[in-house]
Formats: sequence, C-alpha cells, structure tokens
Amino acid sequence: MGFVTRHKERDLEIPKHRQDLMTAIEKDLFNDDDVLAVFYGGSIGSENMDLYSDIDLRIVVLPEKFQEFISNKKNRPKKWGNVLYFEDLGPFVTYSIAHYDCFVKVDTFYYKPEDIQPSVWLKNIKIVKDTNGMLADILDQSMALSYEPTIEELELWRTKFFAYFHEAYRRVMRKEYYYALKCIDNLRLSMATAWYMEVGIQPNTFGDWAKYEGERSKLEAWQLSLLESWECGRNPLEIMNVMKSIVPEFKRVHKNLCNKLGIEENSEWINGIIDMVI
Repeated sequence: MGFVTRHKERDLEIPKHRQDLMTAIEKDLFNDDDVLAVFYGGSIGSENMDLYSDIDLRIVVLPEKFQEFISNKKNRPKKWGNVLYFEDLGPFVTYSIAHYDCFVKVDTFYYKPEDIQPSVWLKNIKIVKDTNGMLADILDQSMALSYEPTIEELELWRTKFFAYFHEAYRRVMRKEYYYALKCIDNLRLSMATAWYMEVGIQPNTFGDWAKYEGERSKLEAWQLSLLESWECGRNPLEIMNVMKSIVPEFKRVHKNLCNKLGIEENSEWINGIIDMVI
C-alpha cells in the first residue's frame, strides 16, 4: 500500500476553494479601470487542472499605474482570501506568490501592454478581461506559432548536460553526495527537456519539473520508465552507475537533434567529454 495522506478530506475541497478565489479575483479586477486585461495561464489556461493546481494569474495594467501595482502586490491578494504567507523576492520584482489557508496558491504576474507579445507560451490561456481586445489579438497570433528548437537552444542544452555530468563526478569524489544528487536530478531534467525538443513541444523553463511526470505528462511510457530507472541514493557507486545509464539515451537524442537542425554530431568530441568521468 502506498502513501495515504491524512489530509484527504481537505484536499478534496481544494477545487471549490480555488474556484472561490478565482471568483473573488475576477470580481475585484474586472471592476478596476486601471486593469486593462486579465488572463490565466498554466493548467487553468490549458484546461488540464487537477486537484492540486494553483492559479497562474496574469494582470495587464495601465503603464502609468504599473509601479503602483507592483508596490501593492502583497496587499491586493489579501482582498481575495486569507493569505498565510507570501513568496516574494522584493519590491523590484514584478510578481508575487500568495499562499492561502485553503492550500491554494496564486502566482500573480503584472505586465504593461507592451510586455505582452505573441508567443507559444500564450497559446493556452483563459481570458477573463480584455478591455480593448488586445489579448484576443495576441491569442490569435500565438495560435499560429509552433515551437521548433534552435541551434542556440541545442548548444545550451548539451553544454549544461556536460557541465552537470562532470560536476556530479567532482562532487562524488569530494563525498558531497547531496550536491552530486542535485546534478543527477539536473541530468534527468535535461533528458526530459530534450525529449520535448525532439518532438517539437516547448520544454519548461529549466528547473521546472511540472507535468513531466504524472497523468498530465506528454512523455511516452518508455521515457517515463527510463526516468524512473535513473533514480538513485547517496551511494557513490549507484550515482556513477546512473550517470553511465543516462549516456546511451543522451547520445541518441543528441544525434536526432543535430540531424533535425542540420549540424554536425561530432561523436568523437562527445565521447571525449563523457569519457573524462566514466
């Protein structure tokens, strides 16, 4: 029998509380003339919410009022519900995350109109306020876009993979096993990123594991199985063996991405980098 939470009853109420928060948010912002547009991103925008989905809120405001909204970013969410605490990096950052006592969090980002441009990131949004039709136009233009990896993305991806690969070895040799495990996790994440790149799906911002696993993952069953097989603990031999087991799939997907982008694979160079530590 797997893990059983003692919070099951509370968790089953989360969708209701999330909807209550959304209702309060929309009522507040719809009546504010300084707010030009409001939309949801994330799982609400893409309509694939689950029990624990948060609220990814995006607010477009009048340019002359932008700084006022940023200064007030930890006060406004208190109108929507009972805030337990904030994740906030300070007064010069244009977003804030409010955690509510109902176990729902709201990630709020503020924008000026010129900040919103057509993007593959804006293909899945839910518009709740659009004063001058700006968001509808942006959404139409965004829907015509598709993701394709670039040579620059490939170069960044593979060099970071190499860096994590080498660093994991260094940390094992220093007996800094938690640091080594962080590198292993980034190697796993690098592979998930590459799998998305390979089939033309926009990967997450690096560091974000959201939806790579679980029922909402777009990965194939064999890819999820590989990810699971790359699990390891603090044992140095186990760490090194996982590194070795990742290499064949790295080489396969690297070759495919190189072919896709029309650049040289340079397998001798790749092997030389990998062979430095295994």
